[in-house]
Amino acid sequence: MKILIMGKGGSGKSTVATLLAQDLLDKGYRVLVIDTDESNYGLAAQLGVEPPVELMDHLGGKKALGEKMRAAFSKGDKEPFKKRSLFEESWGIDQVPTECISSKGALHLMQIGKVRHFGEGCACPMGGLSREFIERLRLGPKDIAIIDTEAGVEHLGRGVEKGVDIILAVLDPSYESLLLSGKMTEMAREAGKTVNFILNKVDDGDAELMKEKLPKGHVVAVFPWNRDVERKGLNGEPLTSSVPGLSDLTDFVLNETNAKVRQ
Repeated sequence: MKILIMGKGGSGKSTVATLLAQDLLDKGYRVLVIDTDESNYGLAAQLGVEPPVELMDHLGGKKALGEKMRAAFSKGDKEPFKKRSLFEESWGIDQVPTECISSKGALHLMQIGKVRHFGEGCACPMGGLSREFIERLRLGPKDIAIIDTEAGVEHLGRGVEKGVDIILAVLDPSYESLLLSGKMTEMAREAGKTVNFILNKVDDGDAELMKEKLPKGHVVAVFPWNRDVERKGLNGEPLTSSVPGLSDLTDFVLNETNAKVRQ
């Protein structure tokens, strides 16, 4: 099962990804967290692991990857924009290069790539690499991948969602989050996908107001503001606490996982 988590900046995507990963680990799953956000540097600390070598760097860096992507476009085809894959093979968790994985028990983190230098150019190669890797990732019955994305909807424009099974949007109590939820729903529908929502950092009044403005039946979990989570995030400490609403989210994910297995 591949779960993609998206939302606006500051909504709590990485926090939700971390808490969900920890709860799935407790239930006996092997979890691969894939960091596709090229401008967020804190996910490894939240998970309590060291940052691994980025997959982009393992493949030769942004320049080499960009050249490989350009070379992947077919020439002379009837469909001029049809392209070949960057990879010839599928990947399982155990096939990811060792240096590109940081592990703690059954928890594994990999990072696609980060923007690190002034003037280095756009993050398009990272987006292409994310899409190709996720599409070709093959998981066992007790494996779950959680994909933490960059803020906004650019990854939807790149087609990263094509290879995932569940799309979760994290919304904080803001007008911007509600506006973005509509665009995310619309763009995901174009890809034949459904978006479900997690309301984060809300009180009861916020939650009821937000539910009225969202597609009925698509809010799967509500996370109230949590001082312990906020303090650990501020200090760069691993998130290990359970929070109200987390069991609802985990139950939703496992119900979807079991339904897929039965298909």
